[in-house]
Amino acid sequence: MSLLNDIEPLKQTALAELKAAPDLAALDQAKGAWVGPNGKFTGLMKQLGTLPKEERPAAGKIINQSKAELEAALTERRGELEMKAALPKEPTDFTLPGRRHPAGKLHPLTQVTEEIVRSFRKIGFAVADGPEIEDEYHCFDALNTPADHPARDAQDTFYLDTQDRMLLRTHTSSVQIRVMQKQPPPVRIIVPGRVYRRDNPDATHNPTFQQIEGLYVDKNVTVGDLKGTVEFVFKDLLGADTKIRFRPHYFSYTEPSFEIDFSSALTKKMGKEWLEIAGCGMVHPQVFENVGYDPAVWTGWAFGFGIERIAMIRYGINDIRLFYENDLRFLRQF
Repeated sequence: MSLLNDIEPLKQTALAELKAAPDLAALDQAKGAWVGPNGKFTGLMKQLGTLPKEERPAAGKIINQSKAELEAALTERRGELEMKAALPKEPTDFTLPGRRHPAGKLHPLTQVTEEIVRSFRKIGFAVADGPEIEDEYHCFDALNTPADHPARDAQDTFYLDTQDRMLLRTHTSSVQIRVMQKQPPPVRIIVPGRVYRRDNPDATHNPTFQQIEGLYVDKNVTVGDLKGTVEFVFKDLLGADTKIRFRPHYFSYTEPSFEIDFSSALTKKMGKEWLEIAGCGMVHPQVFENVGYDPAVWTGWAFGFGIERIAMIRYGINDIRLFYENDLRFLRQF
């Protein structure tokens, strides 16, 4: 009967120790000492085999009841200590309204970029990336714009004070060159990214802006393929009523070259029938030769446009500088 006589004193001692635990660490230590695998109450269960057969059921019942009381006391004390740990150290008025943590959101230019990328992914284009600090070869020379070319003056940009004349890229076309140098055709990529030009900031110009360019190279690629792709993307971005037209233009790295105008309900709201939105053309044979593609076998097209331009049209924004002023009153609208 010694075992039965020990149960109640042990239980009371355990209850007192659990309720007196000053913190969670002490409580876990007390739990292990009493109801853990090597705890004292666990040891009592192991001693049941030493009792006479007729006493075992009663002893087992008492031990289980006591253990359940200890588990309940343990749970109660743990809740009290967790609440105490969660309370602030300084006096707090819990009747004050709570402070919400506002959820962030993507910048409007990032949102528009992701929508453009999704449109091109629908028709099998992959996303390519490249360095913003470029050399003159990839930024100009390989794109059929040598140092004495008049078209280079229009893209004069920010040079670094280095011997190899590194510069901040003026367009993401440099990535097209890098991709073609690394892989054989066919190529079907889009290149979103930040570019830099020596523009005076005003409502429609900024020295830093976002651009996205596309490149498609394969056999028997035509202007018809270019126009069909452009129509699909701009209808997807600007509405199903969007119409596209090409106007002859000059770019040193495409031939023939075109400016792209579009017309939709958005342009009509602006009081205009047509609005210029992008430039494009068939890749110049010299560019293919520069990257090791045979222009007698491969043809392709390229185009590019400013992401800010799309965002301004879609959202009715009349000043490009708003995208870069970090005014939360403006950014929270998107």
